[in-house]
Amino acid sequence: MDVIKEFLDEEKIEYYAVLDYAALRKTRPELTEREGMEPKTAIIMLVPYYVSTPENISRYAASLDYHIYIREMTSRLSEHLAAKFPEHTFVGYGDHSPIDERHAALIGGLGILGDNGLLINEKYGSYVFIADLLTDVPPEQLGAIQPVDIGTCVHCGACGRACPTGILSGKGADCLSAITQRKGELNEYEQDLMQKFNTVWGCDLCQSSCPYNRDPSVTPIVFFHRDRVECLTRPLLDGMSKAALRSRAFGWRGRTVLERNLEIMKK
Repeated sequence: MDVIKEFLDEEKIEYYAVLDYAALRKTRPELTEREGMEPKTAIIMLVPYYVSTPENISRYAASLDYHIYIREMTSRLSEHLAAKFPEHTFVGYGDHSPIDERHAALIGGLGILGDNGLLINEKYGSYVFIADLLTDVPPEQLGAIQPVDIGTCVHCGACGRACPTGILSGKGADCLSAITQRKGELNEYEQDLMQKFNTVWGCDLCQSSCPYNRDPSVTPIVFFHRDRVECLTRPLLDGMSKAALRSRAFGWRGRTVLERNLEIMKK
């Protein structure tokens, strides 16, 4: 629908789908119940974030926290649509959503499913976040499309071979990204993994090894180009205020976890 496209064109969001809410998998219906809304339509959007390859943190965490962008963007979209549909309600989500966002994006034709469990887009690879805006506007009024069959990758096995813990092949209990985010003490094996793969936050190995990510396009969204951290160091962390740390995706587990990880890298 033109009213959606004109807004998303301004936001530099190229990939989106409008879907009937009835076609989606509901995972946290209580979230819409809190809003007092019975959703009828979902607008699913891919938010590309790739800019560069940081030295010791995951690509997604180098910019300011993507939740900030999704919250602000969906708020702007809500206002934009409310001008045309003033009697209706619009609520935006990203990550903590009433629906299975990945499934919605897949049946919306926005990408295929990789063996690492990530959605892979034709232009931006798997370096995308998924945002959704739910509304009680009837789907036909917003130009909802019919769901498509879910496509999959070619199953080349590259992500499984690259995974340092073996979790993708059923041999490990946790991924390296989860290990770097865990509170408390890490055992020697976990510390060795972090040192070997030079990470103090996150892991991109299943993505960087994927042939679909061989030449990802850089995001056109300015938000992800500003205030980047390409290498997290102790002096940089020590200089961050509480507010600054809260504005980073790597800050959600708190300063202590990051201090521990940086100490591990010095051993």
